[in-house]
Order: sequence, then structure tokens, then C-alpha cells
Amino acid sequence: MKDLAQAEEEEAQELVAPKTWKQRLWSITKVLLKFIVTGLLLYFVFRKVPLEKVKLRLLHANYWWMLAALVSFFASMVISSWRLSSFFKSIKLKLDPRFNFRLYLLGLFYNFLLPGGIGGDGYKIYLLHKNYKLPAKKVFWAIMFDRLSGLWAIGLIIIALIFLIPQIDIHIGIPLSIFVVASAIYYFIAYKFFREYTRYFWQAHLKAIGVQSLQVIAIVFVMIGQDFTGKYSPYLLSFLISALATIIPISIGGAGIRETVFLQLTKIFPMDESLATFLPGTFYIISLLVALLGVYYVIRPSRLEEGLPKMEEPMDSEIENSK
Repeated sequence: MKDLAQAEEEEAQELVAPKTWKQRLWSITKVLLKFIVTGLLLYFVFRKVPLEKVKLRLLHANYWWMLAALVSFFASMVISSWRLSSFFKSIKLKLDPRFNFRLYLLGLFYNFLLPGGIGGDGYKIYLLHKNYKLPAKKVFWAIMFDRLSGLWAIGLIIIALIFLIPQIDIHIGIPLSIFVVASAIYYFIAYKFFREYTRYFWQAHLKAIGVQSLQVIAIVFVMIGQDFTGKYSPYLLSFLISALATIIPISIGGAGIRETVFLQLTKIFPMDESLATFLPGTFYIISLLVALLGVYYVIRPSRLEEGLPKMEEPMDSEIENSK
């Protein structure tokens, strides 16, 4: 993990340091590989489900419900930035909520629309390290626990949805027991080895439930906009499973991965293939629209750092111990 933190910081330095020809070649190669993987996945999906069917769903959608889905997703990003601030507070990094949200939007933009360039997390590490002189490793772990809290919340909601799907022939006590034990181990490891990050641990995880719930609600709104009258739970479970699959950064903003996972799950759950393809595609568009808001802070970086608050001065011993 130490090497991963250093890699994030080194990646962030690409914003200000000139690249060598090898770095440029690798950046171009990463972009090309992601485009190739995305293209292959989408080709596989649309061989199974005609693009025309998905297009018709988009043309005949109720756009008021689509707007509601967009608002729900945007609200999830607001809470998500609030969740991240909990872990920042754990390392005595008390950011102004407005600056924190601006930085979060910019990170979304970098992660979503610049697949071969600096990652959003790398940029956060770079900027906060530069402004607050915090060790990059500390910021890295705050961001890492933020992500882990999201995975934990997805797992919790998946347990709830399993209970609602009769096709999954398993006693609810089994996955619930596994989740409880895994949560206990997760917290024990965090408290034992990363104690300072547990100061607002459960507070942040409650926020994570809010984030994932709002994204699930966004999918519900999209389905209502399709005049859907069947069972929602298989689609919602598939959505969350596809979200787990996008952890692997092999495509452009997760495009192709969600659709592929959804399509494979139609073999297990009773789902309409065209709707199962339409939902992740629509979620991608919604995510893209929100991520585009971050471009404003690329064009006007002075607005990003406007009114930056001062950080509590860390003890010299704290800085030394975290190196």
C-alpha cells in the first residue's frame, strides 16, 4: 500500500512536471487500451441486445423522471464529498465544505473524462500535500477508507436486496452473518493499524449508506420513467454488483463493464435485456453530466482554491511518524 500511495503522488506530479517520452508513450498506451476494452465490451453487449431497442427506450423515456434521477445522483455526490471530509477530519484536515465539494467535482472530472491522465485521487493527494504539507500517505489513506466505506455500504444494501429475490435460494442469515463478521474484522484492522482514521469511522459509513441509497433511488427513477411495473430488486441488485465490477479501471468511466455485468445477470434473474442494457447506459450519461461540472475548475483553477481555510498545525512528531 505504501508503494500505491507513492504511485498516486508521482502520478499527480505529472500535472506540473514535464513528461519524458516514455511517460507520454505509456499515457497514450493506457488510453488506447481502455478505449479498446470499452469498445470490445460494448460490441459484445450490442451483439446480444440491438442498439435500436436501447435507443427507443431513451427516446420514449419520461424525462421528468430522468431529471429526478440526475438530481438524486447529484445529491449522492454532495453526501459523498461530505463523507470524504469525515476521513479528512480524522487527520486534522478541516476543509471548507465548499472547497471540499469543488475538489470532489474536479476529481470526478479527472477520473471520468481523462482516462489516461492524472487520476482524481492523485490530484487530491497532490493539491492537499502542496497546500497543507501533509504527508501524501496520510491523504492517500483518508481517500482509501472513503472508498472502502462505499464498498461496505454496497455490501449492506446487497444483503437487503438478497432477502427480496426468491431466485437466490439462500437463508438470509448466512450472508448477513458473513457481512457482520467481515465488518467486525474490517473495523478491528482499521482500529488496530489505522486508529486515527476511526475517529469518525461510523459517521462516515452512515453517510456511505446515504450515498449508495441515493444512487439506487436514481436507478428506480429511471425505471419509473420507463413505465416499469415488474420487480425492481433484481435490477437494483445487478446495478450494485456492476458497481463493484467497475472498481477495476479497465474501461472509460466504467462504460461497457456495467452493461456486460447486467447482461450476464439476465441469465440468472428475470430481467428484460434491453432494460438491463439501458439502465447502466443511462447511469453513465447521468454520471457524465455531473462530472462535466468539474471542468469549470480546470478552466478557472483560482475558483477551486478560493477561500482555502487554514489547517490545524500537526505536531512535528505526528508528521515524523507518518513518514
